[in-house]
Amino acid sequence: MFHMHGHDHSHGAGAHVHDRAARAGNRRRLLLALVLAAGYMIAEFVGGWLTNSLALLADAGHMLSDVAALALSWFAVWIAQRPSDSRRTYGYYRAEILAALANAATLIAISLIIFYEAFRRVSEPPEVEGALMMGIAAGGLVVNIVSLLILGGGSHENLNIRGAWLHVATDALGSVGAIAAGLFIWLFGWNWVDPVTSVLIGVLVIHSSWRLLRESVSVLMESAPRGIDVDAVRQALLSADGVSAVHDLHVWTITSGMPALSVHVVTVNPASDPRLLQRLRDLLHDRFGVDHVTIQIEPQDFADCGDCG
Repeated sequence: MFHMHGHDHSHGAGAHVHDRAARAGNRRRLLLALVLAAGYMIAEFVGGWLTNSLALLADAGHMLSDVAALALSWFAVWIAQRPSDSRRTYGYYRAEILAALANAATLIAISLIIFYEAFRRVSEPPEVEGALMMGIAAGGLVVNIVSLLILGGGSHENLNIRGAWLHVATDALGSVGAIAAGLFIWLFGWNWVDPVTSVLIGVLVIHSSWRLLRESVSVLMESAPRGIDVDAVRQALLSADGVSAVHDLHVWTITSGMPALSVHVVTVNPASDPRLLQRLRDLLHDRFGVDHVTIQIEPQDFADCGDCG
């Protein structure tokens, strides 16, 4: 009985080198953004207390979550570099996805707290120091913009970095809202603008967090990665010369930017085409960008244990 496995190492070596360099860059970005956020967070808390502004305190609370999120993301990138062992055969890559999930859940929880406090204040809005509020919020906005520029390079392909970037982006929106609220309070004495602005900030935070939450859960549930059509993968494999059937096809994501695939491929006579395994691996790499591949090649009369009583 002929039975053959394949695992892609030819493309994997270069991918792993690129992966290590990308994670080192992400670690530096996170550390710099963390220092900036922690430094200004204290100023915003003091400013929110002095001005009696909920919008500013909400922004400061969000910056506190930024500090925690950036620290968590930095830790996740660090621990993801630890090698695999006999218990964690994929290593610690999923730590980054857990960090992204925690960041998304934290953002939503902060928004709910802001909603509660804002609705409590709408009926009796307290006096707010509008001019001072604007100045402090403007400083926070500058810090957030610098942090966004720092994190932007790694936010497109890494869920963990995107989670940290979203924290900072929504905090920047909070600073804009606090500046606008401070302007209206300073010019017209409209103290009710402060809690209303806080609610708008909370809505924006939830909207931006929901996609991150959904994608993180999708990775943990081992759903097919975005951008990879499993039916198209199946048809591509079936169209390869020498392949008569495909079954047990699974495509999932180990961590951001690291899709994996396993499949059983049935062929009439595996011994007649010794390069079939290489051709299939090249096909999956070139057309779908999947490097972490395990292929089991079976003759047509092979009894798969998955079908055994």
